[in-house]
Amino acid sequence: MQSNATTSQKLPVGLKSMPINDLKSTTYDDAEQQFIALIELENLDKKIESQPSLISNVEKAIATAISAAYEQESASDAAHRFLQRVLYRINRLKLFWYDDLQNYTNERSSYLRSCRDRIEEAWQQWELAQLDVDSLQNLDVAQTLTDWVEADVDPPISENGRFFRDEITEAGYRRLLAIGSLDGLVEASQLSRTLGGVANEVQSTLTRLLLEEYGGGRLARKHSTFFTQMLDALGMETEPEAYLDLVPWEVLATINYSFLLTERKRYFLRYMGGTLYFEVTVPAGFRPYRAAAERLELPPGATSYWDLHIKVDALHGRWMLEDVALPLVEQYPADAWELLLGYDHQRRMSDRASNAVVRAARQAEQETIASHANRVATPASS
Repeated sequence: MQSNATTSQKLPVGLKSMPINDLKSTTYDDAEQQFIALIELENLDKKIESQPSLISNVEKAIATAISAAYEQESASDAAHRFLQRVLYRINRLKLFWYDDLQNYTNERSSYLRSCRDRIEEAWQQWELAQLDVDSLQNLDVAQTLTDWVEADVDPPISENGRFFRDEITEAGYRRLLAIGSLDGLVEASQLSRTLGGVANEVQSTLTRLLLEEYGGGRLARKHSTFFTQMLDALGMETEPEAYLDLVPWEVLATINYSFLLTERKRYFLRYMGGTLYFEVTVPAGFRPYRAAAERLELPPGATSYWDLHIKVDALHGRWMLEDVALPLVEQYPADAWELLLGYDHQRRMSDRASNAVVRAARQAEQETIASHANRVATPASS
């Protein structure tokens, strides 16, 4: 139990030392650090009531970032990154990390919920404005889903796929693993949030999918264990979130999007459409990664997660189409078009994330080249 010290005595250092009245003097990174300090503050909502200035800087940063990311013609990557990282910090409280229980003291904070809702509302309006929602409502849903799955299950290799297969260096491959580890080490956590409720065939299929992702309850067979093996094979960090700062906002957005859809049961059909897209396309998406590791002659363990998903997700895609999506079309004929919306939106967000990963991998390669050049140019001290 904490003592009855005054509010000022209990404030984290980040909150006491940072300016709260002048946004111009504070970067998004500073605002994020203050936001993290707020999350860790005991009785956050009550402290905000008694000391509203605690959130002044964060509020200004969020408002500025929403405008810069979603309301201006030329969007700011820094604003996108800040907002997605704020959302991620809030959303991760919905998962149990087997850490200090006091870390969850603000998991139901009304202030954190208001931050999440404001960002999500502006973000989703921006996302949906880039989709042709009206046309999706006029399609034959069952036929369109079947056609999309047939086209996406084994498509021609993309430009990004060719980069991974033929060009990426070990430095770029390591960056790929670092970014992928954020989701790969805690995968399927959002799917588990959809399984409560009345039992039926759709729920049963989703439970089978979840059990496979979790290795039938055996840690050694859990899919995230295979991602850990890949990191181990290259001597990389295996702690979840070890590489959080390397993750592009476009990748964070796909994670936050899953949290949004699973939190809102009204969006269940959209989530199922997105899950269908993911399960169908993962084998084709992962083959270039495996080919890259083989070309680079990396240890066998450096491909274990890719190997597993290439093997099993083709089956999972069929389950999702035949035993989940198509039955849902029959069950919800008036709303079934939302399956198409979820599929199309997930496709767009995944493509955007893939482009960001390629840029990050290329950056890692350039950093490695520059570092090597500096070592060559600088003689070793005698």
